[in-house]
Amino acid sequence: MTTCFPLALPGQRIGLLGGSFDPAHAGHLLISQVARRRLGLDRVWWLVSPGNPLKAHGPAPLDARMTQARRLAQDPRILVTDIEARLALRLTADTVHALQQRYSGVRFVWLMGSDNLVQFHHWDRWKQIARSVPIAVMARPGSRLAARHSVAAQVMRAARLPEVRALTLADRRPPAWTLLNLPMSSLSSTALRGGKT
Repeated sequence: MTTCFPLALPGQRIGLLGGSFDPAHAGHLLISQVARRRLGLDRVWWLVSPGNPLKAHGPAPLDARMTQARRLAQDPRILVTDIEARLALRLTADTVHALQQRYSGVRFVWLMGSDNLVQFHHWDRWKQIARSVPIAVMARPGSRLAARHSVAAQVMRAARLPEVRALTLADRRPPAWTLLNLPMSSLSSTALRGGKT
């Protein structure tokens, strides 16, 4: 089950939450809802990845992950999409570039958990990503402090926006990022696959 390319109009604010969603869970939903509200986003797109280059083992089949994610994301402002597979992309830098080319005038914001910020400096062309799109980092249990002291956070220190100004993030010229505190959810796809919660 695949989707067409999503519709987005110039001026809209779209949050991008990438991942394998193997499986999608309530933590993804919480991050999306909080980001939409606190960042003033019109929509959040779940970019269900064909595969994560930083993970040793491949995910479940894309169609199965898409179906499960759609079952969870009942909010019409959250769109589950296979756009990376449609564009034959796997790396975030390429995805951001392709979306900005395809959707001229749309204000994208990359969404990530604080656990991802800790290892962001290992991502391919991570500095290019930071120069291309504003980033909202969502606090996750056990990684909030590590995220604040991470390599990427130190390199991007001057571009950090106070949380009280997060509503302006989508309008900022990158590099720009903020760390949002939110109700803590310890759910992770890895734990759910292993039967641990």
